Amino acid sequence: MAKLLVIDGMHIVRRIYEANDEVAPADKAQAALRHALPSFRRLLATHQPTHVLGAFDHGGHASHTWRHALHSGYRANHAPPPEELRERLPAFFEQLRAIGMVIVSVPEVAAKDVIGTAVLRWLQESRGEAVIASTDKDLHCLIAQGALLWDHFKQEWHDREWVEHKFGVLPQLLPELLALAGEPSDNVPGISKVGAKTAAKLLQNYGSLEQVLAGAGILMNPLGERLRKERGQLELSRKLVALKTDVRLGVSWHVLRYPLP
Repeated sequence: MAKLLVIDGMHIVRRIYEANDEVAPADKAQAALRHALPSFRRLLATHQPTHVLGAFDHGGHASHTWRHALHSGYRANHAPPPEELRERLPAFFEQLRAIGMVIVSVPEVAAKDVIGTAVLRWLQESRGEAVIASTDKDLHCLIAQGALLWDHFKQEWHDREWVEHKFGVLPQLLPELLALAGEPSDNVPGISKVGAKTAAKLLQNYGSLEQVLAGAGILMNPLGERLRKERGQLELSRKLVALKTDVRLGVSWHVLRYPLP
């Protein structure tokens, strides 16, 4: 059976960069990419895909995407990768291509939207398994469509049971939970004073975000008042955490075949 492996490239690179002990920025960047290459090789050896795609933010950092157009403060808390690291990425991409990976990087589109588009198309066409090497919370909703996520650093699978245990909701409700609770790391506002546990309880009780909003009309307490007052903020958050799944990837399944002939 065919298997698609999609790798969240900067997730791997940044984790390795932050973990290495070099002090000088140029040395730290060089060491990170030197150690990252075996990680990509290990992913290929571990999962033995028939098709593989490496998704990277354009220019190494999603500094201006359609989400920023919706919300200028989106990911304002995220520092971009150091210039010393970004300037070495083109040479690193050549190394990845040499081991059979196809790199996809689309201007004004985050890597997670590239991943969401590729994985959803693959699954909708019933081509086989889909494995995503990433721990990005926004990508876990794809588990509802049949994908699995792989944490390369912990060497563990994230599946439906993992999401339910971690977040208290089914994978298909995860975007609604993130919209309610917000994501401080990405500067997604959510509803004020609603954390992940409260959001999960609301969705467990009501079944969906639409039903939560319908029920908010009769909640005569501070939470109901905030849900009514901040509905516009909630709708913005909902858009920000949703995956864009109609990205023009510019590659065919034939191009993504692995290993190289």
